[in-house]
Amino acid sequence: MKNTLNREIPETIAGYGKVKPYAGAFATAPDMGRQAPPVKRIIPGESKLLASLEEVFLKIPVTDGMTLSFHHHFRNGDGVVNQVLAVAAKLGIKNLKVALSSIFPVHKPLIDHIKNGVVTALDTNYMSGPVAEAVSAGILEQPVVLRTHGGRARAIECGQLKIDVAFIAAPAADEYGNVNGVQGPAACGSLGYSLPDAEYADCVVAVTDYLVEYPLSPVSIPQTRVDYVVTVDQVGDPKGIVSGTTRITKDPVGLKIAATAARVIQAAGMIKDGFSFQTGAGGASLAAAHFVRKMMEEANVTGSFALGGITGYMVEMLEQGLFKKLIDVQGFDLEAIRSIAANPNHLEVSAGFYASPYNKGCAVNKLDVVILGATEIDTDFNVNVVTASDGVIMGGSGGHSDAAAGARITIVVANLIRGRLPIIMDRVLTATTPGETIDVLVTERGVAVNPRRPELKAQLLAAGLPVKEIVELKQLAEKISGVPAPVVTGEKVVAVIEYRDGTIIDVVRQTRR
Repeated sequence: MKNTLNREIPETIAGYGKVKPYAGAFATAPDMGRQAPPVKRIIPGESKLLASLEEVFLKIPVTDGMTLSFHHHFRNGDGVVNQVLAVAAKLGIKNLKVALSSIFPVHKPLIDHIKNGVVTALDTNYMSGPVAEAVSAGILEQPVVLRTHGGRARAIECGQLKIDVAFIAAPAADEYGNVNGVQGPAACGSLGYSLPDAEYADCVVAVTDYLVEYPLSPVSIPQTRVDYVVTVDQVGDPKGIVSGTTRITKDPVGLKIAATAARVIQAAGMIKDGFSFQTGAGGASLAAAHFVRKMMEEANVTGSFALGGITGYMVEMLEQGLFKKLIDVQGFDLEAIRSIAANPNHLEVSAGFYASPYNKGCAVNKLDVVILGATEIDTDFNVNVVTASDGVIMGGSGGHSDAAAGARITIVVANLIRGRLPIIMDRVLTATTPGETIDVLVTERGVAVNPRRPELKAQLLAAGLPVKEIVELKQLAEKISGVPAPVVTGEKVVAVIEYRDGTIIDVVRQTRR
C-alpha cells in the first residue's frame, strides 16, 4: 500500500506487525490510554542496593525475550549499555529487545550480541556507526523501529513500547534510588530521555558510579520509581557527550547559509520580545543562532525560551538575558551541564514534555522558529535525515519531525551540494519529516519557500532575500554536479520509520554492496 507521501509500505512487516500508514502530520488522532506499570511496595528497612549487575539480573530476574531500555545522555561516552549486555551474554540470556534512545559507535559490541542471539531486536531514535552499518546490511532478522524523540515517549506512555527493565545510567544516586544527572564525576546534565522509561517500565535499575548519602538533592528521578541501585566503576565518559558538530562553523559557505537563515527569521517578524527558538547542534545551525543573537542584541529583544538539546552557546544567551528560560531535554556539552546544575531558569524536562504528540501539550508546540538540517530534501519539501546517499542508515529523526511539526516556522539549512551530490531530489530516498511541516529551505545559492506558505514567501521577497522555486535550486545543483544515479536497494525491510504519532512514514530496505 501507499501512504499519503506516496511511499510504498508493506501492509504487514515481519517482526513489526500490521502497519498503520502515515496519513498527515495531524491526521491521526489518539485512540489509546496510558499504560500503568505494576504496583509495588518496599518494606521498612529493606535495601535496594545490590552488589553487581549480575545480581540485578538474578534478582529481577531478567529472562529470555525481555525488553531492556537505556538512554543516550552520554552519547558516544556511554558505558552502561555494553556492561549490561555483557552480563546478559555471560548468563546465556537470548532474544532480548534493546530499546536504546540513540545508538552511537561506542555501542559496536551490540553487533556480536546480535550475531550470538543475545539481542534480536532494536528500538531507537537514531543510529550511527558500526551498528547502523550492520543493520543496513541486514544483520537482524526483524527490522529496527526508528522513532522520533517525542514518538518514543508516546510509545512508552501508551504501552506500544513495553519496557520490562529500564537501566538508568545515573551520574549520582543515593541508596534509596533518588537520581540526578548534575553531580558526580560523570555528570551529564538533563536526564530527559530516561524519564518516560523510569515512569512506565515494570522494573527500574539505577546504575551509578557516585553513591551519595540519603537523601540526594536535587532529584530528577525519584526513589518512588526505582527498584534497585547498583554501583559500577564508570557509567560513562562526559567527554563523549561533546562532538565536533557542537561548534559554530567557520566554513564561509556555512556562514553564508546561517546568515541568510537569520535574515529569514527577521523578515518573518520573529525577532521580537517573547521569541522562542530551537536549533540543532550542527555547525551551520549554531552559526544561525549566532546571527540571530546579534539581531536580538541590536533590537534589544528578550526571548521567552530556547528549547531542545542545549549547548554552551544557548547557555551564554540565557546568562546574558537574551532568553528568560532554557528548556532542556539533553545537554550537548559541558557548559550545558554546568548551567543546569546551577541556574533555576535552566529547566530539565522529560522527552514527553518536550515533544510527545499525545499529551495535553508538548513544548515544541510553543516554538516560534526551529532550524534543522537535512541529508536530502525533495521538491515536495520532504526531508531525509535517516539514510546517506548510498542508502546506509546514518542518523534518525530524533527531535527533527517533532520540532518541525510544532514550530510556527521550520527552516532547513543545507549546502546545495554536499559531497559532490545535490541536496535536492525529485524524491528523497527515505522520508523522515513530511514536507507539510517544512516552511523554508536555505542554501548558499538561494532560499525556497513551501507553496503552503505564500504569505511567508511575500515577506521574504519584500525583505530582498534571494527567493527561488525549489525546482530552480534543484536544476542549478544538477547543472553543477550532474544528476546522481538512483540508489538500488534490496527487498528486505531493515528499518521501519515511525512518524511521531506511530504511523509509518517510510521503511529502509537492505543495502546492496
